[in-house]
Amino acid sequence: MGRGRAKAKQIKVARKLKYYSPDTDLGALQKELGGEHGSDSGADPYDEPDYSDYADKYADVDDEPEESEQR
Repeated sequence: MGRGRAKAKQIKVARKLKYYSPDTDLGALQKELGGEHGSDSGADPYDEPDYSDYADKYADVDDEPEESEQR
């Protein structure tokens, strides 16, 4: 007996989600997704970070052969 009510409620919710379009604050969405339009922060997001500090710190770890390489 409860299956019909559950299905009707699911259909009601699905229709509401499909046809309801709330007002979207595009400015807030743009800020959340990555910054102001037209402003260039100067940093390219595809640039690789500078790891030179870590290279010196962990240089001895890279020089040691792993167990699988010693055989």
